[in-house]
Amino acid sequence: MGRWYDSVDNKSSNIVYSRIRLARNWDEYTFPSRMTREQCGEMLERMKDGLKDLGSLDGKEYRYGQLDEMQDLEKLALRERRILNLSAVNKKEPAGLFLSEDEGSSLVLGGDDHIRMQFLASGLKLDELWHQADVMDDYVNERFSYAFDEKYGYLTSFPTNVGTGMKASVIVHLPTLSISKKFQDLLGDMGRFGAAVRGVYGRPGENPGDLYEVTNQKTLGLSEKEILELVENVAVQLTDQENQVRKLSLEKHRLMREDEAYKSYGVLRYARRMAEKDGLTFLSHLMAGMADGIVRMKEPCSVYGLMLEIRNANLQKNSSRPLDKEELEVARAAYIRSHLPQIEV
Repeated sequence: MGRWYDSVDNKSSNIVYSRIRLARNWDEYTFPSRMTREQCGEMLERMKDGLKDLGSLDGKEYRYGQLDEMQDLEKLALRERRILNLSAVNKKEPAGLFLSEDEGSSLVLGGDDHIRMQFLASGLKLDELWHQADVMDDYVNERFSYAFDEKYGYLTSFPTNVGTGMKASVIVHLPTLSISKKFQDLLGDMGRFGAAVRGVYGRPGENPGDLYEVTNQKTLGLSEKEILELVENVAVQLTDQENQVRKLSLEKHRLMREDEAYKSYGVLRYARRMAEKDGLTFLSHLMAGMADGIVRMKEPCSVYGLMLEIRNANLQKNSSRPLDKEELEVARAAYIRSHLPQIEV
């Protein structure tokens, strides 16, 4: 079975993928940061045993890994693929990960919270993912009673997650809008609506790949439905504005846009060395060119999937030996050449 990001299409909506994350804690234990190593190990074994038939819920194949026993490189690669956060990567006490074969569903046990569930899918799928999360949430709660307060909702290790404990996110591709002088003002407007917009690979203006994450700032005082509507509305508004600006750019500077897309494809297709930042930048240009119909591939190609696979840890993980900086750049260029289809001419 392929991973969920292998099917990410490059459509004109510019919405790359959606994510739902739930933070939950078992009421029999204190938060992970207050637990002893022995308590972490005990809780983890109980939870691992209680969730051993997890696959029967959704028909997916899940594998289990002990994070504190996993190699650092493997954890860093999982972080690059947005399965783990930095806290889980650096966790020294017993912690675990249930990960579906397609990597679309995962449960981190004993990280920042006792349980963090995450669900990913290409395109705008917040409602669909929320349904999956709701079903999984009930399944887990039947086995482990949650820490819940009638006034404050689900109790979590970070106050910013108290309430629904839900973070809804949509990743959008904004290569044209993000270079506008009014982009920072636009992000400020989104903040007033209650949404946060941040670069996936850096700050606006220094964000190779031009991918931006739209997520809810508050989890308390809003229902799950309200959070979903807020994030979706902001994501759609941003991509609509991106399409308007890009359409105008195509009308006035089509030759320049065509040149940018084809040059990017040429470098990606034939380069022998590629820095990570350059790879993300050229893939962003190619993604825009494909969405606008400037460049057409002879075979399906998930440009976002390539963005994930050319990150340092994922390249290093697939190598039989440690690679230095120059060798990583050579491996990155080779990986892109082998996975980028021919274009229609």
